[in-house]
Amino acid sequence: MLDTLKKTLLNTPKNIAILGLSPDPTKTSHQVAQYLLQKGFNIIPIYPKGGEILGKKAYHSLQEAFSEESIQKNGEIEILNIFRKSEALKGIAEEIIELPNKPKCVWIQLGLQSQEAKNILEQNNLLYIENSCIKLEHQRLFYDCSC
Repeated sequence: MLDTLKKTLLNTPKNIAILGLSPDPTKTSHQVAQYLLQKGFNIIPIYPKGGEILGKKAYHSLQEAFSEESIQKNGEIEILNIFRKSEALKGIAEEIIELPNKPKCVWIQLGLQSQEAKNILEQNNLLYIENSCIKLEHQRLFYDCSC
């Protein structure tokens, strides 16, 4: 069932905001974002220092990336992919439920998990996937012959 859900989420190019996207090409978040761009997804970087990452404007915060102005410019953000430590996830979940324009899905990267964040987001009817690499899942679901 989870594979069917992931496949549905990743079936067509979407807007994916990436919290914790690093401008450093050696970092996993950067490599994942680059892969998503190559596969036709639009990425919306969220990086505290702002600037530009992979040719895209980097927003300073969740609030800025999910603001009315950003949504009008970029379109609805379907997935929020998070590259932050597990300890930060509860606080991030609390921020997400206060956003005016919430994502449909919060996807927490491989190695990261938080029962508290999961509870908060699911109680607010947001789809929550944790401890899962969006790039590896896309490759497995769409390019692995065994699927």
